[in-house]
Amino acid sequence: MKENNVIKPTNDYIFKRLFSKKGNEDILKDLLEGILEIKINQVEVMQEVELERINIKDKIGIVDIKAIVDEKTTVDIEMQIKNEYNMLERTLFYWAGLYYTGLKSRDNYKENNKVITINLLRFNIFKEPNYHIVGKIKEKESNKILTDKLEVHFIELPKFLKTNEGGSKKLRQWLEFICYEREKGVKMAVKENKKIAKAEQEWEYLKGDEAVKRMAFLREKWERDWISNIEGAKEAGFGVGMNKGRKEGRRKGKTEEQERIALEMLKQGLKDEMIIKITKIKKEKLEKLKEKI
Repeated sequence: MKENNVIKPTNDYIFKRLFSKKGNEDILKDLLEGILEIKINQVEVMQEVELERINIKDKIGIVDIKAIVDEKTTVDIEMQIKNEYNMLERTLFYWAGLYYTGLKSRDNYKENNKVITINLLRFNIFKEPNYHIVGKIKEKESNKILTDKLEVHFIELPKFLKTNEGGSKKLRQWLEFICYEREKGVKMAVKENKKIAKAEQEWEYLKGDEAVKRMAFLREKWERDWISNIEGAKEAGFGVGMNKGRKEGRRKGKTEEQERIALEMLKQGLKDEMIIKITKIKKEKLEKLKEKI
């Protein structure tokens, strides 16, 4: 039962390969039915993953799956490996981009597709005990939904593994398979849901593809390196302030470590704002570091 985390369905690259492949629309449809708790007749994936075109260091837009549901709803679903501490803002920004893109091809606002974004998180960000958070625009007093055009979902996988309660039965079955942590839960899900059984067969095939395994490993390695840099910056104490009693040599050492981490983040393509926020490096110094790349 113990599989290498790199090749589990929680790997963002494996997740996309599994659910966006042509011929696998039925398993994506079943997963979306479990998440959205609606009956879906048709799912059309807007783009398929192309192995050779994926940039390992690209953080946005390469491992998400865009689909049209029943010709009237745009859905974007993505496995999120790392916590960038701006998930809510990032989700709203991405939702706005999808909605605007749809609007450009239509004559008026009413005809524009409903847009749903779904984030499967390998970390927790909410204090609420429920693992599935759904966001909509509502009127404050009556709690009435003002528009159905906006809908955002956050599914916290660690919280699901602790609670295993709430949500539809179909969703819980899919999450058992995607997390692939509990043998009994996975076996039951595969036995009771034919689409999950198909997904497991597809996953076994992917695990046997050396090129896919290599890409999955590289994606995971890059993501973990990114997280290590973030944690390293925190442990170094940036933004907290220097202890006045420390020696100048200690201060210099921290400055050098700050620059080293910032330089590595630049090489990995992170935005200036994120680097400055994490390392507390001055913008002028960051500009000078860019000259070393």
